[in-house]
Amino acid sequence: MADSNADLDAFRAEARTWLEDNFPASLKDKGLAPWGARQEGVHVDDDARAWQASLGAKGWGTPTWPAEYGGGGLTNQQARVLQEEMARIGASNPIPAVAIMGVTMVGPTILDYGTKEQKQRHIPPICRGEIAWCIGYSEPNSGSDLASLSTRAEDKGDYWLINGQKVWTSGANAADWCGALVRTDTSKPKREGISFMMVSMKQSGVTTRPIQLISGSSPFCETFFNDARAEKNDLLGPLNEGWSVGKRLLQHERASQTGGRGSGSGPAPKPIHEIAKTYVGTDEQGRLADLDLRGRIVEQVMAAAAHTLTTRRIAAEAKGNVQVSAAQSIMKNSATIVGQLHAELMIEIMGNQGLGWEGEGFSKSEIDATRAWLGGKAQSIYGGSYEIQNNIISKNILGLPETTQKG
Repeated sequence: MADSNADLDAFRAEARTWLEDNFPASLKDKGLAPWGARQEGVHVDDDARAWQASLGAKGWGTPTWPAEYGGGGLTNQQARVLQEEMARIGASNPIPAVAIMGVTMVGPTILDYGTKEQKQRHIPPICRGEIAWCIGYSEPNSGSDLASLSTRAEDKGDYWLINGQKVWTSGANAADWCGALVRTDTSKPKREGISFMMVSMKQSGVTTRPIQLISGSSPFCETFFNDARAEKNDLLGPLNEGWSVGKRLLQHERASQTGGRGSGSGPAPKPIHEIAKTYVGTDEQGRLADLDLRGRIVEQVMAAAAHTLTTRRIAAEAKGNVQVSAAQSIMKNSATIVGQLHAELMIEIMGNQGLGWEGEGFSKSEIDATRAWLGGKAQSIYGGSYEIQNNIISKNILGLPETTQKG
């Protein structure tokens, strides 16, 4: 049931008071910089630690998660109000960033498929941002055809022995745990012999190696399992039914990539039309001087607004439903188009200043825009490529015939 306006007004007053009492003024408008997004060697000061602890104890780092496992227990409407109030005072929510894939992907999947013991063990530390997760899906020879993966988990009686290699494991070098798809039965058709395993990264059988990207950062890693160990209760979901668990996690991933789950990461960025006025100039009526650019910016802003509203509707319809839906494939491709178009327009607006990589001739925002443009090229690949999403949409929504190899 939707919250009434009176209920939301009361909650807004509660949230505003709590934030004013608990959010350190020293962190205003700093975004996630004080936490370094869990980068190694980044010093986290006392105010940042205190804010993370307060947010985690309140459950508002994961506002809509069940309160019994450390979440906030809020409705979607209340969570949006909280995000608005955090943005109003320049507050950020560092917990999704420091948990890496814990909040956006693994945690929701554990809530869907985990036993009560698994939820009690893993969810509270994710809510507090104390444990970071990565995802072990792609392999050197298993990208778009993920079901051909060869990393194996052998049943050793009282534990699982894991051997194999994963690639593009974001944040693996800083993660405490990995949610990995592994092959547990080689005699079955490839999708039917896969299980979802939760693997501790803090063991000698696991090594990682960062992969340098064109944007200058290294969020991705190669991950090697050499006689790594997982306990019997680290199996998430039924044995050999990990393909369904894995698809559900991808649905959560696409929701996080499409703007379906706000993190309250700080104040809203400056609107693109205001940035354009700074670089391009205005006419005598105060409008953007370049008429063609003005029209294209309007189209981008409208597309972004439509995307946001549709994402909210899909999230509301999917609440409490663990069935894997193809709707997020539509939103994943929509987010890719909206995000990449925004980045390209930013570079065009900045002109020569949009080509900066480093040096005193460029501001931080200009350098950030360049790197965001380059980094955003991967958006149409990670989380399931643009073409793969189109295949899912064509088969599962439009009902077009299967034209790819089954297995």
